[in-house]
Amino acid sequence: MSSSIRVQRVGSLLKRELADILQFEFGDQLPPMTTVTDVQPTRDLSIAKVYVSIYGAPEQKRAAFRRLQELTPQIRAALAQRIRYQLRFMPELRFVLDETLERAQRVEELLARIREERSRREDQREGQSS
Repeated sequence: MSSSIRVQRVGSLLKRELADILQFEFGDQLPPMTTVTDVQPTRDLSIAKVYVSIYGAPEQKRAAFRRLQELTPQIRAALAQRIRYQLRFMPELRFVLDETLERAQRVEELLARIREERSRREDQREGQSS
């Protein structure tokens, strides 16, 4: 099996298990809308970047992310218990706040403003030429 295929499979396994762990084992300590969006293990599987999206106001997100980082050793231990027969070594977990959704919303808002401005300019031109 190719190394990159193994890395992808491990990433998928970690994503599925971490999502379940965060929801059911640590759900009372984290906001309800904490979602694992991606897991990217390094080639040697020693480190796994865990991308999480947290719904809420910016200060709530920061507080929830700090709490997630504090819980990392317990989350890693829970994960190790679940996948102990599938991986020889447990990767170090590094949580990363995924703000892709917020960026996408911002881009959509900017595009909507541009469309609105273009429409307004075209209406003005048509009003002047009539």
